[in-house]
Order: sequence, then structure tokens, then C-alpha cells
Amino acid sequence: MNRIAVSLLAALDAVIALGIGVAIPLVPLTIMWGVQFNLAADWVTFWRAACDVWLLGHGVDVTVTLDPAVAAGFGLGGQTVFTVTIAALGFAVLTALLGSRTGRRAWATPHAITASVTGVVVFAVLSTIVTLSAHTGPIVPSLLQGAILPAGVFALGIVIGLAAAETHDRADTGLADHGARDHEPGGRASVPWPVSSWSPSTRAVLAASLRGAVAASLLIVAVAALFLAVLMAVRYGRIVALYEALQPGALGSAALTLTQLALLPNAVIWTASWLAGPGFALGTGSSVDPTQTLVGPLPNVPLLGALPQSDPAFGLIGVLAPVLCGVAAGMLTRQRLNPMFAPRALRLSRQDDWSTGRLALVVLGTAVGSGAIVGLLAWWSAGAIGPGRLQHAGPNGLLIAGAVALEVLVGAAIGIALRRQSDDAEPHLSLRERRTVAQSTASDTAPIPRLGAKEPWS
Repeated sequence: MNRIAVSLLAALDAVIALGIGVAIPLVPLTIMWGVQFNLAADWVTFWRAACDVWLLGHGVDVTVTLDPAVAAGFGLGGQTVFTVTIAALGFAVLTALLGSRTGRRAWATPHAITASVTGVVVFAVLSTIVTLSAHTGPIVPSLLQGAILPAGVFALGIVIGLAAAETHDRADTGLADHGARDHEPGGRASVPWPVSSWSPSTRAVLAASLRGAVAASLLIVAVAALFLAVLMAVRYGRIVALYEALQPGALGSAALTLTQLALLPNAVIWTASWLAGPGFALGTGSSVDPTQTLVGPLPNVPLLGALPQSDPAFGLIGVLAPVLCGVAAGMLTRQRLNPMFAPRALRLSRQDDWSTGRLALVVLGTAVGSGAIVGLLAWWSAGAIGPGRLQHAGPNGLLIAGAVALEVLVGAAIGIALRRQSDDAEPHLSLRERRTVAQSTASDTAPIPRLGAKEPWS
């Protein structure tokens, strides 16, 4: 497949990814335009609303200007202009998934970089057009952010897809454990520059740290998602009561459900922040953490009925979840450490020679990496959800990063120490295996005989 064909396919993937994202809010809004407004209203208004929702999902700031009478009806006084900065991460997750699909497909071609760049550029151009089409009226998205942030999310997905395809290929071909080999037979570099110039031990430590950080972060998010699902099941009656109090109707209920699905990743990350300890805010001066729940008046959003409440006894148990995730990540990382080079006589009983110092660096790297990942997710999930006190909602990214790093540090150290003890245990060798080890040691250390010299016992 030549370069032009690969570029065209990548551009088509970008068009499809953006079209799917915009169509998700546009389809129900168009149905509402036809059913409730009998096609009498201006459809462009619904198009702009769909574009605003899609852009919000990628972290684009949207400035809202209210009529003074409407602002007074909501009790906002003279505040008629405010900015919504929270990202409905469901759209960002969808864009990243579609981008990872493009990355995997691009990796299978001989022009992966060209395809990736083409896809990102086309996505950025289309995102800019969408932002310009919605840049009028009382709700105005940021033009610069609208051109950059959605394309950045798509590019992140492509990078993830490329990395996943490369890792899968190296695992299949058995090259993942050969740190000394820098090139494959086909000419593709197994590790990029400047990583290829680093020593094998440095690369092994960094790879193990990155693997542990990703594992710990995924485990924390997975536990938070499971915990939120349990809360939604337990508090199902409260969620239904909030739906009934709103009385949105059939179409309104569908639109409200889609909006909450878009905010569901935010709720998962907020739950992870609660499990980590610092918790999150639902307005200026509010706090939701394992020790207390202080919130003021909130909008009747059914999803908020499932968020965790304060229970000090249960909260202390919940804080152990990131530590246990660190333990699991440490054990998994220790199990998949790349073997170091060892003498031939020791390979029967020891698979690696990772020193305590290297393992300590892996633990530290795992803690710092997982804290950075979860902290960035917490920062991305927070923002302003409305005027007044609702300008501050979500977790504090720095606090979450520090708490997760500390908890994973403790857990990963325990997990790697447990695995280390099992590795250091003396294996049970049969007499034949011991004789083989002894013969190998003798052959490695025996001096080279001189020409004409007699062997012992000859």
C-alpha cells in the first residue's frame, strides 16, 4: 500500500471519528426538533448545541451569556456571563478509542508516521470547522481550544494504538525480553532513539516502572468503577426519585441519560479521588471525602445521587483500595521483569539478577507514574459546571497525585517484596539437576589445558 492510499485511509478514519462524536448529541436533538418543535424552529440552533456538547466533552471552555431576566429567574442576580470548563469525558474516551483504532491500523502499514500525522491534521481541521460553526449565539466555545484539544485527544489515541500494536508484536515475536537487541530482522527498530542508546539495565528499569504505573492506575480506576456501580445499585431508589422529580418526559429523559453517560467517566474518577482520600468538591466551599460530606444546593442530576457519602469507618477501608492496587501492580511487575544477563551455571535456578537498588527504583517509578496518571485524570475531570459557587467542581489534581503516589509506593513495595521472597526461595533441585549445575560450573571455571598435557586421572 503506497503513501497516498495510507494517508487517505487515515483521513477517512478521522472524518468517521469526528462524525460519530458529533452525531451522538445531534441525533436526539434533531429528533427533539422534529417531535417537540414540529420542524418550526431553526435547526442550526440544535446543530450549535450538539457542537457545544461535543467540544465540552474534549475540555473546550464554553462561555454562556444569559438574558438578565433568565439569570434573575435562576437567582443569579447580575451574573449573566459565566464559563463552563468541565469536560464530559465520555466523548473524549470515545475519540481516544477511535484514535487507537487508527493507530493500530497505521502501524500495520509501512507509512505509520505519515498516516498518523495525516489523521491528526484532518481531525484538527474538521474540529476547527465545527468550532467556527458554533462560535455564535449565547453559547460560544473557545476557538483556540476547539482547534487543539479534540485533535490532541485523537492524537493521544493514535499513540496508544501504535504503542499497543508494537507491544503486541514484540510479545508475539519474543523480542520484549531481549534488551540487548535494538533491531528486528526486518529493519524496524524495537526501541526508538534515544532509548536505544541507553543501557539495557536503564531501559529495563524504566520499562518496568512504566508497566507498574499503568497497571496500578488501571486497577485504581477499575476498582473505582466497580465501587460506583455498587453505589448505583444500592441507591437506585434515590436515582429514580431524582428522575421523577425532574419530570423531563421521554425525550428529556433520553437526553438527560445521554448527558449522564458522557459524565460517567468523570464520576468514576471522582470516586477514585474519594478512595484515594482527598475526595472532591461540588461547589465552592464544599467537600466530599471519606471523613465528611459538606455540600450546598446542587442541581437535580440523578447521577449525583450515587456519589459516595461520608462514613469514616467505611472510608478508612476504602482508602486501602489504592494500596491493594499497588500491591497487585507490584506483584505483576515483579513477575514480568525482564531477565538480566546471568552466568550460565545460574540460569537453572535464577531467572534474573535484579538487585535491591533496581527494585527500589522500580517501586519509586511505579508510584510517581501512577500518581501522575491519576492526578492528570483528576485534573481533567474537574472544572466549572455552572455559575456562582458551581464554578469549582471535582477533585484537586495535585492532592490526588500526591495521595495516590504515596499509597501506591507502599503497596508496590509490599508487592515486589512478596514476589522477591518467593523468587529468593531455594528451589528444590533433583540430583540430576544439581549434577548438571556442577558440571556447568566446572566447565566455565576450568583452565584451558596446555598442548600435550595429560588430563587428571588419565
